[in-house]
Amino acid sequence: MITYDNNYSRFVAFTKVILPIIALGILSTLFLFSRDIDPGQSIPFAKVDVEELAREQRVGAPNYAGVTDDGSAISITAKSARPSAENPKIISATEMTAIIEDATGGRIDMTSKHGQIDTEQQIVKLGGGVLIETSTGYSISTSGITAALDKTSMASDGRIAATGPLGSIKAGQMVLKVQNKPDDAHLLVFKGGVKLVYDPYGN
Repeated sequence: MITYDNNYSRFVAFTKVILPIIALGILSTLFLFSRDIDPGQSIPFAKVDVEELAREQRVGAPNYAGVTDDGSAISITAKSARPSAENPKIISATEMTAIIEDATGGRIDMTSKHGQIDTEQQIVKLGGGVLIETSTGYSISTSGITAALDKTSMASDGRIAATGPLGSIKAGQMVLKVQNKPDDAHLLVFKGGVKLVYDPYGN
């Protein structure tokens, strides 16, 4: 027992000396090989983003969903949105997607680079080039679209180019019209110098 106690005492005394030395060596190595860190290097970027967000009152990934008076579901999403400084009821958005689904299952998907939602006039405007895909197989491109939020109504701002089951279509304007009964399918109407190249086989 005496030998064990002496060995144990020597071991405790040894560790009291050697462990602090090892710790100092590790700390010296860390300071020797560590790079200088500028604590303010990443702060300016974060500060600018926060200040811009507060100044513009911008909202990230906003979404809107509702049902029109004639029973169609409409949903709108965007990458970001912010209210107008002159009229807070007008909201500007980027990378917008708008989807209209009628009671019969017909669907229209629209995407654009930017747009506006006017909650007072109950309209949404998509601009910067709009791509439209319909559940009937048509792909349509135009410069801009104006659609209602309270009813199923939509019109292109100008000329359109479309491809679909019948071939290719070019026209001065495209409008979405409701039929006599609310539960009927809605119609896409092309007008204003319509040119149809009939090609049902997609050649």
